[in-house]
Amino acid sequence: MPVITIRIGKGRPIEKKRALAEAVTKAVVEMLDVQPEWVTVLIDEYERENWATGGRLHADKFGPGYGKQGVDE
Repeated sequence: MPVITIRIGKGRPIEKKRALAEAVTKAVVEMLDVQPEWVTVLIDEYERENWATGGRLHADKFGPGYGKQGVDE
């Protein structure tokens, strides 16, 4: 039973997360030759103030709204 964890910045609409889960499940089914019911997709969402790259918080590095195109804040 494959378990796939995806970590993303918080704020994407549920429609995008549904499509992501479907696409990842399809890819895992094709690559591992398993049943879709066996695939679990976990989506962990992080606030930009709790995510850093290169020693800088994303809230500081990229500014408010980064990565949230089309998402109301």
